[in-house]
Amino acid sequence: MTDTLSPLVFDLLAWIGQGRPYLEVMDAWKTSCPRLPIWEEANARGFVACTRDAAGVEQVHLTSAGSARVHAGAAPRGH
Repeated sequence: MTDTLSPLVFDLLAWIGQGRPYLEVMDAWKTSCPRLPIWEEANARGFVACTRDAAGVEQVHLTSAGSARVHAGAAPRGH
């Protein structure tokens, strides 16, 4: 993963960690810039998934691919 979105996708994955409520993720990572679709990119790459907890609250968690990406280390920051 070496494109310009990769560092931001990595930051999102590291921030999600063991999981966070969907609304918290959307609030923290919302963007009005169509050129930086970090959430959409993480989804497209299969790094995140959503499920509902026992209380019915939607939760975001890393998939095995997302966890592997975080464990692989920081994304390169160069262009």
